Amino acid sequence: MRPNFKNHFLIMKKIVLLIAAMFTMAQMSAANNDAAINTDATNAEATALTTPDDDTSLLRDRTDSEINEHWSVIFDGVYIGMGVKHNWEPINNSFEIGILNVVGLNYNSHHGQNISLGAGFHHRSYSVKRPNMLVRDNNGIVGLEPYPSENINEIKDRSSNLNLWAIQFPLIFRQRIVSKLDISLAGILNWNTFAQADNHYELNKTDYDTHYKGLKQNKVNFDFMGSLTWDEFGIYCRYSPGKFFKDGYGPEIKETWTIGLMLGL
Repeated sequence: MRPNFKNHFLIMKKIVLLIAAMFTMAQMSAANNDAAINTDATNAEATALTTPDDDTSLLRDRTDSEINEHWSVIFDGVYIGMGVKHNWEPINNSFEIGILNVVGLNYNSHHGQNISLGAGFHHRSYSVKRPNMLVRDNNGIVGLEPYPSENINEIKDRSSNLNLWAIQFPLIFRQRIVSKLDISLAGILNWNTFAQADNHYELNKTDYDTHYKGLKQNKVNFDFMGSLTWDEFGIYCRYSPGKFFKDGYGPEIKETWTIGLMLGL
């Protein structure tokens, strides 16, 4: 019996046409799915741009914005001043220099008030009147004695100074009065890290220098400061009521008043 090639050909033709139809339908379905996905993504992006996911995210964004507007890190308060009143009579004068905020955190209300808390550096030097100079005995007690000459006029280029270095932590409130004019009040915690007495004089064409380090200063005391500034430049007054030395280790130096110039507060 001879095979019927015509029927076989017709069957193969139908199978090929069916596969082609199925392939075409699959392509059309995939294209429709891609188009739907793209449409959903576009709608989602548009929704995200116009509507927040929830109220919490919107509130969080607003809170972050407000924090950035009100809070800032600061570097300010460079000052230099001279002592105008001291309680210890042998002091001739005093000098101070420092910066209130080497780094600080400031809150600005945007209604004229600022409050800041920071950390800075402070140095003060007391000069002793002639004819005496500072000395320290074997027990670490600081006192005064005359320069080593019966004729004080023989002593040249003489100076005797008591120096103090401190890290200070100022809490400052600043109020705007009028445009660019501010008044500030501050309470300052001082951590007195180091104190030293230095003497220098010339006798018979020979220079003499003595340095007494590691004095028994009070480690912590408090100061108060007020300032008036105009566009970053101002004047200040500082009151230091605390004692310089621990009890029994030196003269009772306290209640120092200082006035000076300030930049950047």
